[in-house]
Amino acid sequence: MLFPINAPMFDLLVLAVVEKQETYGYQISQIVKPVAGTKDSALYPVLKRLQEQEFLTVYDQPFQGRNRRYYRITEKGKAQYEVLSSEWNSYKAAVDDILEGGADDE
Repeated sequence: MLFPINAPMFDLLVLAVVEKQETYGYQISQIVKPVAGTKDSALYPVLKRLQEQEFLTVYDQPFQGRNRRYYRITEKGKAQYEVLSSEWNSYKAAVDDILEGGADDE
């Protein structure tokens, strides 16, 4: 993807995925990779930070003889998701307005 992904956008993408369903890191990375254009390993520091900020909780579940770490959004995470989503929608609307010719205020 041509446009860089900053930390708040990465947070929004991860929280959006986990808000829909509890899931594990690799699955999250595969969902956001087409937009984020990052390596799988770039996701794990983001997940750790979101966990430290109490936006996500984690639990391990056995899978094919080993543990798989699953991520669950918290109430605090849902609130942060709503804030980031609202900011994204405002930003997207402003960009769309410019791309569509915008309103000339002069």
